[in-house]
Amino acid sequence: MAKEKGGFWVGVGATILYPAGALLAGRRIEGPGLPREGGVLLVMNHVSHLDPVYDAVLVHKQGRLPHFLAKHSLWNIPAVGGLLRGTGQIPVYRGTSDAQQSLRAAHEALDAGQVVVIYPEGTITRDPAGWPMHSRTGIARLALEHDVPVIPAARWGTRDIYDHYRKRFRPFPRKSVVTRFGDPVDLAGFRAGPHDLPQLRQVTDLIMHQVKDLLGQVRDEQAPEGFYHSRKA
Repeated sequence: MAKEKGGFWVGVGATILYPAGALLAGRRIEGPGLPREGGVLLVMNHVSHLDPVYDAVLVHKQGRLPHFLAKHSLWNIPAVGGLLRGTGQIPVYRGTSDAQQSLRAAHEALDAGQVVVIYPEGTITRDPAGWPMHSRTGIARLALEHDVPVIPAARWGTRDIYDHYRKRFRPFPRKSVVTRFGDPVDLAGFRAGPHDLPQLRQVTDLIMHQVKDLLGQVRDEQAPEGFYHSRKA
């Protein structure tokens, strides 16, 4: 498979994100990392609007190019939209007739041997303690319909810099952001089907339990058993 080329826009993004991330935090990366080639579904927790800054650099340092699923409204911001289009990011249209277009683009990226980064919670977690929330099942469809590694990873430290819900931006003192990769999730027992809603929920929760457990390791805390439901709360 041909190696993905960076190009002009990836260079622009790296020029912005590398120093911005380094200014705010030191980095530590743990675990086995990403395969050097081929399609990969990278599944991560989401605690801050700064997460994509650190996760993009994380994937790039692994020698791969990240392709994020991100809310489509970001494409309407002039400078940001140009960078997102130029680097091949994937807009997510929720609650519209274009919603399935997002998953199609993600499917195409995996078929093309690219790294797709997804935050299955769909937004920054509302769990007061920062643990992953109840997640959307689109991740399970992507995971089951492609024979690619599904790799869980957890990152912690970005919310210490910018906490959106508390409206706190604390760049100083310089923080530490830690990311731990897990081993690929074993989905062999699910690939034959039936791929109905109960199975999609089961697979989604299986993957996110592994993300949550990795986060517990990073935080050196016992992860809670279930997932936070914002509607129930």
